[in-house]
Amino acid sequence: MPSLIDMRRRIRSVRNTQQITKAMKMISAARLRKAQERAFNARPYSGLLKEVLTSLAARATHQPGEEPHPLLRRRPQERIVALVLSGDRGLCGAFNTNILRAAERFLIEHRDQKPELILAGRKARDYFRRRNANMKSEHVGIFTRLDYSHARAIATEIITAYSEETTDAVYLIYNEFKSVIAQRIVVEQLLPLPEFKPQGDANAPMVDYIYEQSPEDIYGHLLPRYVEVQVYRALLESGAAEHAARMTAMDSATNNAGDMIDSLTLRMNRIRQAAITKEIIEVVSGAAAAQ
Repeated sequence: MPSLIDMRRRIRSVRNTQQITKAMKMISAARLRKAQERAFNARPYSGLLKEVLTSLAARATHQPGEEPHPLLRRRPQERIVALVLSGDRGLCGAFNTNILRAAERFLIEHRDQKPELILAGRKARDYFRRRNANMKSEHVGIFTRLDYSHARAIATEIITAYSEETTDAVYLIYNEFKSVIAQRIVVEQLLPLPEFKPQGDANAPMVDYIYEQSPEDIYGHLLPRYVEVQVYRALLESGAAEHAARMTAMDSATNNAGDMIDSLTLRMNRIRQAAITKEIIEVVSGAAAAQ
C-alpha cells in the first residue's frame, strides 16, 4: 500500500498536469477564434472562383490550332500528386491520426498511379519519412504563422509539376473544420478542373457571355490564382481544425485530471484513516496490556 507521502506526490503531479492542459486549452481557444474567422471568410471566395472557372472552361472556346492552357489539359492519370496537410504538433486527439490514415488509404487505392506526396506539417513528414514514402517535397512550420505566401509557394510547385506534365492530377487531403468538436476528412481533386455541371435544368441552354480578353489571358490570370486560393483555403481549414481538436482534447484531459485528483484524494483519506485507526488500536492494546 502506498504511503501518504506517495499519494500527496501523485496528487501534486496530476494537479500540475491539469494546470498545463488548462492553459493549453485556453491558448487553443484564443487561436481558434481567429483561425475560424479566416477559414469562414475564405470559403465564399474559393467556392465562387471555382464555379466561375468551371463555367468559363465550358463556355470559352479556343481558336482552331490553339492549345488550351496547360492547367486545363486532361491526361490519363498515370502519375499523381497528393498534398497532405497535417499538424506540426501533437496533443490534438485523433486529428493527425485520421489524416494519416486517410493518406495511407489514398496511397493504397492509387498505388498503380505512382503517387508522390507533398507534405505540409511535421507529423505527416515524420510519419511518411519513417515509411520511406515517395515524398516530392515537405513544408514544416508553416502553421505557426500561416500566410498566403506559404500557399503561393506550394501552388507554384503544383503548377510547375502539372504544366511540365510530370504529374497528371493533383489531390488535396486535409481536415475540414466543421465545428469545435467535429472535423471532416476531405479528399478532393485540385487539378485538372472538374467538369462544369450547370445548376437547375440540365437541358436548359447555357447563358452566352462575351469576354473582352482572350481565353489565354483570362486563364493565364485566373488559373494560377485558383490553385493558390484552393491551397490557401485548405491550409486555413486544417489550421482551424487543428486548434479545435487540440482545445477539445485539452478540455477532456483537464476534466480527466480533475476526476483523477478526486479519486486519489479519496484513496489518500482512506489510507490516512487506516493509519489513524491502527495507531488508536495500538494505544488501546498497550493500555489494556499494562493493566
